[in-house]
Amino acid sequence: MAYKIFFILGLVLFLVGQIILAQGNDFVYNQEPIDFAHWFLLIGAVFLIPQVVSFPKKKVSYIGIPLTLIGITCIIGMCVLDFIWWSFPNDEARAEFTNHITNVPSIWKPFITIGPSSKVFNLGLLILSLLYLKKEKIAVLIIVIATLILWHIIPLPFRLVSGYLLTLIGFSMILLKKDSFKIS
Repeated sequence: MAYKIFFILGLVLFLVGQIILAQGNDFVYNQEPIDFAHWFLLIGAVFLIPQVVSFPKKKVSYIGIPLTLIGITCIIGMCVLDFIWWSFPNDEARAEFTNHITNVPSIWKPFITIGPSSKVFNLGLLILSLLYLKKEKIAVLIIVIATLILWHIIPLPFRLVSGYLLTLIGFSMILLKKDSFKIS
């Protein structure tokens, strides 16, 4: 039960981080005393791990669990890089750092381009939601719509906020059902 609550709390923290990021780079770079947006994302991502590795072991789990964990790892790496960007005193220093790491594919591709682009992480979450398709069709449909929003297939303003809000709603419907707390 605690894993489910941590998972939902992780999605809430992830959503709060996205809401802060939606305020724009100037807002994010001027946060004091810390980069709250990326700390919310980092802690939120870490809170997901216990439930992710505890999802029922079915065929789709063997795809969904590793994809989600790879996505979480990439989000953690992205947060570390964003902490570094935040720590620079001005845009010139940030631009110099950006120019440097864009030329290092082993950093740029997994932690900025691919991982946190919502494709790997959200594909993993979507696949894991399919474990509940028989009993929770509406919740899974909400997660499918959320994933399509996050992948830019359904265009919406503030897509990250909208997509993660729907992801939170869908998984809350799945994991916080009264009968999901029964010990089997």
